[in-house]
Amino acid sequence: DSFAHRSELKQAKRIVVKLGSAVVTRGDECGLALGRLASIVEQVAMLQNQGREMMIVTSGAVAFGKQRLRHEILLSQSVRQALHSGQNQLKDMSVPVLEARACAAAGQSGLMALYEAMFTQYSICTAQILVTNLDFHDEQKRRNLNSTLHELLRMNIVPIINTNDAVVPPPVPNSDLQGVNVISIKDNDSLAARLAVEMKVDLLIALSDVQGLYDSPPGTDDAKLIDIFYPGDQQSITYGTKSRVGIGGMEAKVKAALWALQGGTSVIIANGTDPKVTGHVITDIVEGKKVGTFFSEVKPAGPTVEQQTEMARHAGRTLASLLPEQRAEIICCLAELLIEKKEEILNANKKDMELATTLGRLSQPLINRLSLSTAKLNSLAIGLRQLAVSSRNSVGRVLRRTRVANNLELEQITVPIGVLLVIFESRPDCLPQVSALAIASGNALLLKGGKEASNTNKILHQLTQEALSIHGVADAIQLVSTREEVEDLCRLDKMIDLIIPRGSSQLVREIQRAAKGIPVLGHSEGICHVYIDSDASIDKALDIDSKCDYPAACNAMETLLIHRDLLRTPVFDQIIDMLRTEQRKL
Repeated sequence: DSFAHRSELKQAKRIVVKLGSAVVTRGDECGLALGRLASIVEQVAMLQNQGREMMIVTSGAVAFGKQRLRHEILLSQSVRQALHSGQNQLKDMSVPVLEARACAAAGQSGLMALYEAMFTQYSICTAQILVTNLDFHDEQKRRNLNSTLHELLRMNIVPIINTNDAVVPPPVPNSDLQGVNVISIKDNDSLAARLAVEMKVDLLIALSDVQGLYDSPPGTDDAKLIDIFYPGDQQSITYGTKSRVGIGGMEAKVKAALWALQGGTSVIIANGTDPKVTGHVITDIVEGKKVGTFFSEVKPAGPTVEQQTEMARHAGRTLASLLPEQRAEIICCLAELLIEKKEEILNANKKDMELATTLGRLSQPLINRLSLSTAKLNSLAIGLRQLAVSSRNSVGRVLRRTRVANNLELEQITVPIGVLLVIFESRPDCLPQVSALAIASGNALLLKGGKEASNTNKILHQLTQEALSIHGVADAIQLVSTREEVEDLCRLDKMIDLIIPRGSSQLVREIQRAAKGIPVLGHSEGICHVYIDSDASIDKALDIDSKCDYPAACNAMETLLIHRDLLRTPVFDQIIDMLRTEQRKL
């Protein structure tokens, strides 16, 4: 079966990389884009040296041959003119229209020599294979081809495969791509698909001159890149024109991709010409990053993260327009639900705790943070009610007013930011806290919690949406429970307005690195000191429970500073005794 999700692509052992004409050809259509080709070869070599079996289906022979033949024709014409007229009249010369099959014949050897030279730099050997439609339809030839490819892969050689354009007939309409066992080799897209199924390939990467598959022709204002494409979705696609040099076009790519998918091969169509991504597009795909369009047979039960973000943004606008009393009412309702549904929450948390303990992946402080109790829920509910009262002026408050001229005043007013993405680790009580703050400030919210708290987060999110629904804005807060990587979320720069990572400093640094176009509200290392002065009230000092009540919290005291005058006094002894009684390590 094909892979159901991008993250599984890391397991791909046998991979076909298909290079379209627009990828390997220069802008003038004469000659190859050498820099682009070199970076693709480097990535293929890297994956080959990791122990994967790589095959390349390549175009480019026609372009390479056209360059050579044009040069030969111009040279020949200049020599003839010099002999007949005694003078060079290059400006009067014109190059005749070159026939594609002749160009392919002239260019194929040079193309292969180039590949051989490039792969030799990485101590990898290549082999050339030219095929036509008949090589797949004749059973003996098909078996021979299959045997040859398996033998080459066994010897750690990269096969470079191309259609034999010197003898191939021009493409004609036929009953192409009908059924599992029938596919007509009319271009390198169909060749790559047929080869992928024939060789039981795990992944087919089809590189083109567009980012992937769009719901309407790329370049139009409302065209959206399709992240995941499912069989049956092709009815909703409007195709654009073919590329300047290819013969297949996007429609042929989609048909070939769906045929390969039906045969058990995962497919991704991505951009191989963008200088910003060309140097790592293939390795990014294999690492499971969100690049291009991923073809999948397994449709997720819920909405995609892009759809969730869109829903949050839409409902967030309604949330921002509610009266402060209405937003406060939602927060109070959430506080009541935390108490009312206490048993359900604690049961879900118990499942997470048992799983975390069984797997043994979490340290004790993280397990403590994961744990919820009746006392924690009661404390949480009290905090939410306090927030509901104190936040009535959060939105629409005038901070500054300046009279610029008669009848013209400039005001600085608090407004919601938009859509927030909050990423938090094992602490599930963070979810209602952050949700309440977002509701109070009129912001839409995407929440990405840790896998270790998935059951608890799910029930807490359901209660949050139940509270939001009293004013019809249930979609304003979304829990990202799909297998999206944080890096993929950080790429939604047109939909998310601010990222707030809550967790370790390493998490913050990783997100700051990944979020190129979205502001990140990061934090530094915590400095959790408590200082007791010589004139401090000892009763108050002993009551400070910043290391006793909830030591697993990230703001629990780490350092206790005591005035030197208190050293070796009864006050000092009382403080030390209290901490030891609470079983704190000093």
